[in-house]
Amino acid sequence: MLLNLEKATERMKTILKAYILIFAFVIGGGFVLHKAESMEMEPLFKAGDIIFISNESGQGKAIQLATKSKYTHVGVILNDGGKLVVFHAVEPVKKNTIQEFIKYSADGTYDLMRLKDPALLDAAALEKMTSEASKLLGTHYDLAFSWDDKELYCSEYVWKLYKHATGLEVGKLKPLGSFDLSSPVVKRKLEERYGKNIPLTENMISPGDMHDSELLMKVH
Repeated sequence: MLLNLEKATERMKTILKAYILIFAFVIGGGFVLHKAESMEMEPLFKAGDIIFISNESGQGKAIQLATKSKYTHVGVILNDGGKLVVFHAVEPVKKNTIQEFIKYSADGTYDLMRLKDPALLDAAALEKMTSEASKLLGTHYDLAFSWDDKELYCSEYVWKLYKHATGLEVGKLKPLGSFDLSSPVVKRKLEERYGKNIPLTENMISPGDMHDSELLMKVH
């Protein structure tokens, strides 16, 4: 009987230790969770972020085939009167809320890209970029994808904003002739825009080439 009592006592001690460990884990875990929740979280969107979406409608499919990228449209997020909005070149250059811009995406998804080195985009550069982006509101969309500033297409607009404000080239310029122009869909669009006089040597920047710039990182 004494032996059974000793075994029962040891069993109770083991159970008690287990409860103590569980209690400590819960309290400790609760503290860690509370601490994490109380920390100031970094916002998902920041001024200067470049946002990419995909949509095959209109000229979208031709852009995908020619550039070998899924991305067909791009905008830049900037502070507009204390609110983050997307400046982008459609017809005409305009600004939308981030939610409105994402609705341009065929499937509601987007890629958010940011400079790897935030020091390259300081407050002065952001102010310059925002000022230029605002001045260009209302500029007509460039259906011919020419490199002058009379009209602007989406990636040209964002590329030039970055170039003028920071000196950075987010994506490498390529002549039209370097893209894959072999698809019937692409050929049909080219003929609609240029007839027989396709400007194969005209420098261009595509959303895909901007997205793949070594200066950028994806924001998760």
